[in-house]
Amino acid sequence: LTEIYDGTSWSEVNNMLTARQSMGMASGGSTTASLIFGGAPVPSTYFAQTERWNGTSWSEVADLNSARTLLSGAGTSTAALAMAGATGPGSHVVIAESWNGTSWTEEADLDNARSGGAGGGTSTSALYWGGNPNSPGVYTESWNGTAWSEVANLGNKAAGGGRAGTSNTNALAIAGYSGSGNISTMEEWADPTYTIKTVTIS
Repeated sequence: LTEIYDGTSWSEVNNMLTARQSMGMASGGSTTASLIFGGAPVPSTYFAQTERWNGTSWSEVADLNSARTLLSGAGTSTAALAMAGATGPGSHVVIAESWNGTSWTEEADLDNARSGGAGGGTSTSALYWGGNPNSPGVYTESWNGTAWSEVANLGNKAAGGGRAGTSNTNALAIAGYSGSGNISTMEEWADPTYTIKTVTIS
């Protein structure tokens, strides 16, 4: 199912072509292009399919090089990044792929294998943090368009959760799962000192 929010209410529009969960996404808007990729419809089935939204309907475009689920995304429908994920039960990976609007290209690997993390930014300036849903982590890695580097850890171990950000110097980690319960905090990532500010979500 796909639904659009108009500022007041939700309405259903054209469905995705392939039913799935835990896919990556490069954001757009309700009437502009968005991209979804990877995911899984059932345990032990993993997708490489990529679909693009044009404001009215979804269409299938080029597949990821590596089928996987529980991955994160950054960027736009014409310049995106697909980060980490799982290619099988318990198989956390370091794979990163970039999208140029037509096809996916494998890029330099992350330093730490994981899935279920969160990320944000652009295809050339992104952050990826947390992950490993069965054992949440605190690692944060920064992407500069060429290579990954480890930076300051999260204040709280986290898997999943919401994310927002415009680059590898500006991001928000929103809630998540700690391994023993849900996290009700938000962490702000700020450059140039790479400090983490934590606030409680009410």
